[in-house]
Amino acid sequence: MNFTPVESNVTGAVTSEVTLFTGIGRVMIIVCLGITINYINATMVHTFSKHHIFKVNPRFILFIHLVFNDMIQLTVSISISILQYVFDTIYVYICCLLVLPAILTIQNTPLNLAFMAAECYIAVCIPLRYNNICTVKRTYIVIGIIWTLSSLSVLPDVFILLVTEPLEFFHTRVFCLRDTVFRSAYSVKKRDASHILFLVVVWLTLFYTYFRILFVAKAADADAKKARNTILLHGFQVLLCMTVYVQPLLTEVLTYAFPGQFRTIYFAFYVINQILPRFVSPIVYGLRDKTFRKYFKKYLCTVNCHTKKIS
Repeated sequence: MNFTPVESNVTGAVTSEVTLFTGIGRVMIIVCLGITINYINATMVHTFSKHHIFKVNPRFILFIHLVFNDMIQLTVSISISILQYVFDTIYVYICCLLVLPAILTIQNTPLNLAFMAAECYIAVCIPLRYNNICTVKRTYIVIGIIWTLSSLSVLPDVFILLVTEPLEFFHTRVFCLRDTVFRSAYSVKKRDASHILFLVVVWLTLFYTYFRILFVAKAADADAKKARNTILLHGFQVLLCMTVYVQPLLTEVLTYAFPGQFRTIYFAFYVINQILPRFVSPIVYGLRDKTFRKYFKKYLCTVNCHTKKIS
């Protein structure tokens, strides 16, 4: 069957319209999910800030840091996605400014989870020394260490970029991804090495703390068993985060298997890598802890009731 030029133009217009509606639909999905998650997380941050009992508890300090980190990561990544769908390509210097905080917060997550698992281990296995080891001051030092380690894994990419790329590169337009900005072979090798190092350290920490707590939980109270389940949730969350590290390889394989479906593959990985792990964070402590849940529900109800009165 032969197509006339008119039929070809109509087919192209229909394809463009379908692509447009698909893009709008995907943007709406990630924006709605992002607003929902950030609303819940913001309520948790508000709950934490209003009660002294949480401010002096290292467990909740680390938890709120994770929640706040998730809010930053989600906001930045959604902003990048919207720019990708609206403008397709953006200037490298703008992309770089957006990608850097996204990378930092992504690196922070598994490190934060490892320290939270260590806190659970200390609370269950050596409770008599807990107050001496886990102090508020040391908890904030740990948060500083998390940001320092993440920064040390990212800053070399910036230096390599400044040394290897000409000034004109920063004024070119690219599809905003980490690999399109930090495209040097040195950056790719360093990224893979840092990912492997981070994952090995985090998984060793999770396995060690889980099995130590598991042995204690067999002859201990419900708190030890709850801590064991918390470590399992941390492991599930890290497992979701791991997909970020294997995403480049999987994207390449799937793009080869399904040519022309790069945006669909990218969107699927975005939801799995960036959205789903942020759903887990509120569940681990915010909704499982009875004390925090009581205050959290009160503030959540207050906001909802106030919204209904206004409407």
